[in-house]
Amino acid sequence: MSGHVLVGVDGSPAAMAAVRWAAADAALRDVALRVVHACEPWAVDLPRPMPEGFENAVEEYCRGVARTAGVVATQCVPGLEVTTQVVPGPAAEALREAAVEADEVVVGSRGLGGFAGLVLGSVSLGLAGHVPRPVVVVPDAAPTAHGEIVVGFDGSARSEIALKYAFEQAARRKARLTVVHAWHMPALAPYAAAYGALIDDVFEAQSRAITEALKPWRDEHPDVEVREQAVCGHPVPAIRDAAATADLVVVGSRGLGLLGSAVLGSVSHGVLRQVRCPVAVVRCAG
Repeated sequence: MSGHVLVGVDGSPAAMAAVRWAAADAALRDVALRVVHACEPWAVDLPRPMPEGFENAVEEYCRGVARTAGVVATQCVPGLEVTTQVVPGPAAEALREAAVEADEVVVGSRGLGGFAGLVLGSVSLGLAGHVPRPVVVVPDAAPTAHGEIVVGFDGSARSEIALKYAFEQAARRKARLTVVHAWHMPALAPYAAAYGALIDDVFEAQSRAITEALKPWRDEHPDVEVREQAVCGHPVPAIRDAAATADLVVVGSRGLGLLGSAVLGSVSHGVLRQVRCPVAVVRCAG
């Protein structure tokens, strides 16, 4: 299936929230929704004799999970083209393979196998930054619509990909876009905090840089209201605070200052753990 949103489900509350979010986003994109449930191998390959009919019961359960999610999707968006599929294998691996043909991948923040105290599950961490498509991680809390999207921008070429996704989402949703650019005082000026004028100069320079970087995107999306926010400090708390009234937060999989070998950087990982609204991790090429 080409031109579709992929959502992974396991029957958990977060997965059902992911289905509702994915169905609404597929409708905004005018594409189909593909619901996928991974039938974990341990459920059907236990190293002991199973009662007669056990495997059939497991398969029926898995089909039921996918079928229920499909019903929820069509109830949320009547008329939406929805297909359901059960695939074998560990969830993260199965969804990574299925994601190749998707426009976007949506999962719940924590599935049935997670511990109650964890914000993120192994599947969401195993997908974010690991697939060549934007991955949206949706919490199980009922979302409140505020009409605002937040995107983290660090000035790197990599974060341009996150900006592109954020502007497109804001345009589709007719939402305001807040662009958060967090910066630190230059390392060569350890005593700069004592000089207010220097701090003001650096702040103005950072503000000018973000304004210039956003100009092409403003021109391409003139109907999107954009708010620029330059913050001296670490990007994770800056994005978290800006996201207090956001419907969606967008971050790149890794940006400036992070190890080249890191697939999911410290900023995107921190935002996923601290933000309580849906978070889109947009993988950077390379």
